[in-house]
Amino acid sequence: MTAETRSLIDPQATATAADAAEPLLRTVDLTRHFHLGGILSKQTLHAVDDVSVSIAEREIVALVGESGSGKSTVARLLAMAYKPTRGEIYYRGRSVHSFHSRKDLLWYRGQVPMVFQDPYSSINPVFRVSHGVMRNLQLHRPNLGAAQRREEAARVFDVVGLTPSTDMLRKFPYEMSGGQRQRVGFAQALAVQPRLILADEPVSMLDVSIRAGILNLMVDLRERESVSILYITHDIASARYVADRIIVMYAGHVVETGPADVVLARSKHPYTQLLLSAVPDPREPISVSASPTIGEPPRVVNPTEGCRFRWRCPVAVEECSRVTPRLRTLGPAHSAACHVATADPA
Repeated sequence: MTAETRSLIDPQATATAADAAEPLLRTVDLTRHFHLGGILSKQTLHAVDDVSVSIAEREIVALVGESGSGKSTVARLLAMAYKPTRGEIYYRGRSVHSFHSRKDLLWYRGQVPMVFQDPYSSINPVFRVSHGVMRNLQLHRPNLGAAQRREEAARVFDVVGLTPSTDMLRKFPYEMSGGQRQRVGFAQALAVQPRLILADEPVSMLDVSIRAGILNLMVDLRERESVSILYITHDIASARYVADRIIVMYAGHVVETGPADVVLARSKHPYTQLLLSAVPDPREPISVSASPTIGEPPRVVNPTEGCRFRWRCPVAVEECSRVTPRLRTLGPAHSAACHVATADPA
């Protein structure tokens, strides 16, 4: 089927030769600020500043950072739950700001659904768990008949490991474990035939013994359903387990990005190194040591120029307080926003 034929069948199909080289989704200087206080207040929270990232087809990208770093705000911007203060989001080469009609917005949100941190928040406790999946199918795939919707609901439940699907679809949320409810969230997203799933801290509220199953599920969905995943987490150890690339955020800025194995083995930014130092090493003997917190929390309300990590950075120099560092290439596909970071030897 040619691109012209596809466009006649699906008005959203815009495949061209140029699109083949375009990432599935990319952002350019994506920024979101929140006004604080009353109408006369001049307090502004800089939640996200100048974030430029990209996600390719069938790629798992981990967006890593501590609470308050701006990770979830980025996800909500990509899901169009927030409007950016400035910057652009491009999906398959097309600016999402050009999506004005209800049809376009519904299509985009079906292409880029979100799985939330709290699985209970995305499931209506009054209905059986099949309700959310069936509702998504009615909204985003209206061409399916009632019998086809039931078949598709059973299929996505099987794909996410909720078996036997006929029994699981009849359950109420309170009859399921936290891990099962999180799988329902992935089933609801999968039902709309997405190309990119925004997974916002999907394992942070689960028991450690269950987390590996959800991480394995994300890898399996990429292989079986050909979807990309933006995996948002504060746990860089789990990012090591699933991600092709890692993007590290601190206080609203992207501070380091690159292939997962490179970032983990040769991290350049002091904040990434701090995150890695907090990951327990199973090869080390068990011990209890006091490690006092150094420096101050990030300043994101009316921030001044300079590196926002400088108050906690052990290698900060005078320039760090005057000039905000920009991402610069330090190795193949590896960048960091740090004045003192050095490039890999040639």
